Amino acid sequence: MCIFLALCIAVGIYSAIVNAYIKGSADDYITERNTATADGRFEGADCIIVLGCGVDDDGRPKLLLRDRLDCGIDLYHAGAAPKLLMSGDHGRTSYDEVNSMKKWAVDAGVSSTDVFMDHAGFSTYETMYRARDIFGAKKVVIVTQRYHLYRAVYIARALGLEAYGVACDPGEYYGQIWLDSREYLARNKDFWYCILKPEPTFLGDAIPINGDGNATNDRWSAEYLA
Repeated sequence: MCIFLALCIAVGIYSAIVNAYIKGSADDYITERNTATADGRFEGADCIIVLGCGVDDDGRPKLLLRDRLDCGIDLYHAGAAPKLLMSGDHGRTSYDEVNSMKKWAVDAGVSSTDVFMDHAGFSTYETMYRARDIFGAKKVVIVTQRYHLYRAVYIARALGLEAYGVACDPGEYYGQIWLDSREYLARNKDFWYCILKPEPTFLGDAIPINGDGNATNDRWSAEYLA
């Protein structure tokens, strides 16, 4: 019993140290939405990465994703970067985050050619890996909620990207305790991913982020963008 208790305490201390390290490492590279456009560090950024997180059955982005999208679109219109990279889960035909995300941006006045989709952004780690190796990004602005942003920026920088983050949340969300708890565990997982650097589920041919975003359209895009 004493050994088990000691092990639990050790794991708890280790987890707390990892979380503090990731947050401390990323904090200097994160800014708030209302001051982001004045941040000169974004100059020369290749793209704004908007991280997917869920759509309703009818394809409409859920609240957390809508906040991310609106923030990313505002940054695009403000000139923070010339391209948007919508990264999310489109691993099956019945669930499609990225076409929904692109439609939201196009409906908000963003040119379709400036909106890229990463259909295999199944995790934050895979998104950053693919942003580097598939899309050829070197300097990125990442948009997500602050609780998630520490990990996203940390991963991107661990993979060699010059990454900055913009927190899009206007306040706390319903279920924030659950979101924070899940993120606490995810930071520990991705800490080791950044050390071991496994390849993502899918790689593939290069799709230069400075090209035409329509190169990432698929057979469902016409329906979404009609």
